Amino acid sequence: MNSDTTMRKIVLASNSPRRRELLGGLGYDYEVRVLDGIDESYPDTLRGSEVAAYISRAKADAYRATMADDEIVITADTIVCLDDMVLGKPADEEEAVAMLRSLSGRTHQVYTGVTIVAAEKSSTFVSRSDVVFATLTDEEIKHYVTHYRPMDKAGAYGIQEWIGYIGVERIEGSYFNVMGLPVQRLYTELKKYL
Repeated sequence: MNSDTTMRKIVLASNSPRRRELLGGLGYDYEVRVLDGIDESYPDTLRGSEVAAYISRAKADAYRATMADDEIVITADTIVCLDDMVLGKPADEEEAVAMLRSLSGRTHQVYTGVTIVAAEKSSTFVSRSDVVFATLTDEEIKHYVTHYRPMDKAGAYGIQEWIGYIGVERIEGSYFNVMGLPVQRLYTELKKYL
């Protein structure tokens, strides 16, 4: 489907190359707009899917003042949860190694909150995927962290990279959600705006 059939302009509010690739795969024309300094903190009373939704909405709120009447803005936030503990982006290699050790041999959840904003309405949804990791050796973890530098990824890994090839035993839910954008659900929701 091509966005030439719509009068609306789609704006992806994300620097993520993975989100750009995934949205592009839907066949829509879009532009990327990134605002710096958006507060991504959240109340510590929130859990799992609530965190992803909250941050996605906070990002969307920051873009409202920059929107033209004919624009649709898409914001997203992906988090990794292990036993209700949110694993964000690691600060350094040491934290990345620690995160991957904690995920090794375990099942964790990946939540992506997506907010769609137009002049007349907005909506937020959350997609969940359960990811089962094989038991990883310290050598495998260190190799990944050293060669793939996962500091820009929630939970310190990208499923589309080497660690996903050797470490992910199975997924229940959307693979693309784990990459950072649940495109099937996004497509379904976007049709309500176009």
